[in-house]
Amino acid sequence: MAEQKVFVTRIIVPDAITKLEENFEVEVWQEPTPPPKALLLQKVKECDGFMIESNDMMDDEVFSAAGRLKVVSTRAIGIDNIDLASATRNGVIVGNTPGILHESCADFTMGLILSLARQVTRSNRKVIAGEWKIFDQTPYLGTDVYGKTLGLIGLGLIGTAVAKRAKAFDMNILYHSRTRKPDIEDMYGVQWTADLDGLLSSSDYVSIHVPLGPETQGLIGREEIKKMNNDAFLINTSRGGTVDPDALRESLAAGEIAGAALDVTLPEPILPDDPLVHMENVIVTPHIASASAATLRRMGLMSADNIISYLKGKPMPACLNPEAAK
Repeated sequence: MAEQKVFVTRIIVPDAITKLEENFEVEVWQEPTPPPKALLLQKVKECDGFMIESNDMMDDEVFSAAGRLKVVSTRAIGIDNIDLASATRNGVIVGNTPGILHESCADFTMGLILSLARQVTRSNRKVIAGEWKIFDQTPYLGTDVYGKTLGLIGLGLIGTAVAKRAKAFDMNILYHSRTRKPDIEDMYGVQWTADLDGLLSSSDYVSIHVPLGPETQGLIGREEIKKMNNDAFLINTSRGGTVDPDALRESLAAGEIAGAALDVTLPEPILPDDPLVHMENVIVTPHIASASAATLRRMGLMSADNIISYLKGKPMPACLNPEAAK
C-alpha cells in the first residue's frame, strides 16, 4: 500500500507539521499566501489529507476533483471557506478546531472595547506622530466601560467568555441569539433580547460573535446601524462579511455611531486606502483575535490530530460531516 500523503497549506505551526510527518509523507506550501487553485486541484488528486487555513478556498470545484482526498482539517472554527455540502457529496470528511480559541478571542474583544472607550489606540498614534506637546487630557477624553451596557450578538463559547469578562467590569449584558441560554443567564446575569433591534438600541457596545453564513451575511447593515445610539461602539471579531462595510463607512462619517473596532474586514486584508483605516475612531487589526502563541499551537495540533485520527481509522477530535464517510 502506498504511503499516505498530507498537503499542508501553510508553515504556521511547525509542531503540527512535525506530528504529521511522524505518520505520513507531508508536503508543505512554503509561501505565506494561500496556494493557487490550480495547485489545490492538483494536490487533491495526489494527497489523502489537507491541513488548511481559514482563507484557503475549498469550493465545489476543488472537492469535485478530489480523486484521492479523504479528509480536510481547517485550523479554525469557521468554515465559510469550505463548501461542506460538496465535501460530503464527494466523500471528503471535514474537521475543525472548536473549544480552543474562545478565551483568547474574548481577551482580545475586551481589549478592543477598552481601547475604543479610552482612546488607547488613537492617543498612542498621536504620541508616535509627535503631537503630544503638553499635559492636556481633554483631547483624549473617553467613556467608561463599567456600568455600561454590552450587547452580544451570538452567545456561543466566545460570546459567553466575553460575558464572563464583562461581568467583572460591572457591565449590564444583553444578548441576542437563535436560542436562549438560561444556564448562562443565571451564571453571568445576562439578559436575552428577543429581537436584534432591541439589543442594538439598548447597548453602549455591540459585539458580534456569530459564524458567517447565508443568515448572517450582511447582518449589520445600514438599517441596523441606524438603530444604534450615537455614542455606541461596534466591535467585530467574527467574520468581515457579517458587517456591510459601505454602511459602516457612511454611518461613521455621519457620526451616527461613536466608533468601531474591526479584527475582521471585507475584503480581507482591508485595502490600505480604505477610509476605515484612517478614521480616528476606528481600530482595525489583522484578524488576530485568536492569535496568542499557545492558542495558535493548540489549534494547529488539533487540526493535525483530526487528519491523523481519520487516516488511522480512529474517531476525529472534531468532525463536521461524519455522514461523508458512508
